[in-house]
This record gives sequence, C-alpha cells and structure tokens, in this order.
Amino acid sequence: METLINFLKQTGFALFFNDPRQLVMILIAFLLLFLAIKKKFEPLLLMTIAFGMLLTNLPGANMYHECLFANGHVQWSLFGGAEVTQAFIDEVAAGGASEAVIAQLTDYLGKSISAGLIDYLYLGVKLGLYPSLIFLGVGAMTDFGPLIANPKSLLLGAAAQLGIFITFVGARLLGFTAAEASSIGIIGGADGPTAIYVTTMLAPWLLGPIAVAAYSYMALVPVIQPPIMKALTTKQERMIVMKELRPVSKTEKIIFPIVVTVFVSLLVPSAAPLVGCLMLGNLMRESGVTERLSKTVQNELMNIVTIFLGISVGATATAATFLSVGTLKIIAMGVVAFGLGTAGGVLLAKFMNLFLKNKINPLIGSAGVSAVPMAARVSQIVGQKENPGNFLLMHAMGPNVAGVIGSAIAAGVLLALFGK
Repeated sequence: METLINFLKQTGFALFFNDPRQLVMILIAFLLLFLAIKKKFEPLLLMTIAFGMLLTNLPGANMYHECLFANGHVQWSLFGGAEVTQAFIDEVAAGGASEAVIAQLTDYLGKSISAGLIDYLYLGVKLGLYPSLIFLGVGAMTDFGPLIANPKSLLLGAAAQLGIFITFVGARLLGFTAAEASSIGIIGGADGPTAIYVTTMLAPWLLGPIAVAAYSYMALVPVIQPPIMKALTTKQERMIVMKELRPVSKTEKIIFPIVVTVFVSLLVPSAAPLVGCLMLGNLMRESGVTERLSKTVQNELMNIVTIFLGISVGATATAATFLSVGTLKIIAMGVVAFGLGTAGGVLLAKFMNLFLKNKINPLIGSAGVSAVPMAARVSQIVGQKENPGNFLLMHAMGPNVAGVIGSAIAAGVLLALFGK
C-alpha cells in the first residue's frame, strides 16, 4: 500500500495540486489547438506552438527548464551536467532572473539538471537559427518582381512599420523596459519569425505570449484590417484603378537580392542574418541554377524548422510567465501595433497621391505589413467590393514583400539600440 501511495504521489495528476496554474495553461493549449485545427488560424505554427505549450505544462514531464536559459543566456555548464550551487543561484539572482527561475534552480540545489528534449530544441531558437532558416524558405517562395517594378511600394512597406515604433513608445509608458517594449512593438510588423528572433535576443521571458499574439493576429488579418482600411479611405479612393506593372527582367531579379543584402547589411548590420537568409533564398529561386536547393528550402527544410520552432516557442509559455497581467498588456498592445501598421501604409499612400500623376489605390498600403500573401489578398478583396473590375493583388504584393524587408530592418535597428 505504501508503494502504491508513493507511486500515486509521483504521477502528474498529483503534481497538479502543487501548481494548479499548469492546468489552466493546458486548457489554453487546448483552445489554441481548437483555433488551429478547427478555425485554421495559422495552423502550421499555431498548432505546434499549442502542443509545445501543452508539453511544457505537463507536471513531471521535465521537457523544458527555464533555468537553463537564465538571464537570456545559455547556461552551458548546466547542460554539461554541472551541479547547481548556491553561489550559482546567487549569481543568477543578481542578474535579474525571475522568481520562477530562482525557484527552479533552488529545487535542483546540490544536484545536476538532466536537460529535456525541448531544452535541446530550444537552442535553435536561442541561437537564432530557426528564424533565419524560416527566412531562407520565405525568400525562396517570394517573388520580388512587383516591388522591383514599382519601387515606390518600398515606401509603403516602410510606412507600415510605423506601428512597431509607436507601440514601442506605448509599451514604455506602460512600464515595460526598452528591450521588452521592442519585443512587443515588433508584433506590429506581422512577421512571426522576426518577432521570435527579436524577442529571443532581447526579452526571452516574453517569448511565449509574444509568439501567440503575433501568430494569432497574423491569422486575423482578414478581420482586423478591412475596418481600418475603410475608415481611412473614401469610396472614390478605394475604386482607383492602377496601371499594369511593367515586366521585370530575370537580370533585375538576380541583381536585386544581392544589392539588398549588401546595402541593408552595411546600413543595419544587426539585420544581416535575417535579410541575408531572405535574399539568399530568393537568389536560389531566381538564379535558375539551384532549383533543387530552392525546392528543398521551400519544402523539406521549411517544414522541419517550422515543427522545431513551434514546439520550442510554445514550451516557453509556462504558467509562471504566461499567466500574468503583463501577458494581457502584450496581447492588447499587439493588436494596437498591428492596427497602426495597417494605418501607416494606407495614410502614406494617400499622402503620396497628393504628388503623383498616376494615383495609387490607398488599399495597397495596408499590405505593407509582412503577412505574405494574406495582407495583399485582403487589399484585393476590399478593392473588388467597391470596383469588381479592379485587380489590386499584384500591386499589393509590392508593399507586402517590402514589409518583409522592412520588418527585418526594424528588427535590426531595435537590436542595435537595445541589444546587449
């Protein structure tokens, strides 16, 4: 009987009594799985994020240890089997580690930590590998032709980054640190990998809620953007028919990723990993001599990295970090950032029309957020409701792909300003 009681005490069911918040997190994971599978909200990543959240909150599973990444650094000595000492705990506490991390280290005082599966997978996030590899695949799937044909659309992509910097200011006013505010603001770029990359470098303790917010709002582009687009434009503006884009030569498409890589990397060196991988993927696509590599990064590599990235990011959403007032603030600020990004592109397009002979349909400005190609499709749908004969999709793809570059540059600026 005593043996049976000891066994029952060690089961996950009994461990729920130690921290009932884990049960709440499991229910949240179930909700996200429902949204991913039933409602198809960004299912490729939201489902893996939700399952990572489920795994990390199962009591006793020990797949992920926050303390192995205390104070934003990989604690390699603990990975190597070093014993947790009081001196080490005091050093981590002095570095500003959270109470949850200190409590976890205290539980292991005098013992070594056996790293779990997700601890090793998370190294790809922490070291910046997964987001950069995702950008490699995105580049291979992206046609920059509409941007090359209409360079003005680069300005619309830049304007859509307005939401990032205004939200940064708002987050600072709400009491977040500069690093945390940068991570929250980057949600406005509507680029999940970029949000994960910046947050991992600046505020890894916020990775769970920021990733969930970023991908949730990306899935809600068709819901969030149209009301803002209609509120900022007149019917006449939404009916503007734009001239057909000029053909773009193969030479231009090959030169473009090379020039952008050099220019952006020299301008904002911190953005080089993301922009470099994005443009390398695109060069594989456009060169015509690396078709096998292009197909690999678009499919096999992209799929594998997506699985590892989603599970790893979801695992950071532990009860101690996710269930807080700060998380609610992040979710609220995220939708503000997204809305401001949409508005920035639309308003700049309206301003440019004051000086242009060939007018721009302001609806394509909303595609400056880098939710490719969903934001461009929303511009097309809203425009056709006003003028069924209007086709804005290719015009909107210009600002859309410019937004990908813009969000990477914005990320580099924030990392340069507030990175350690």
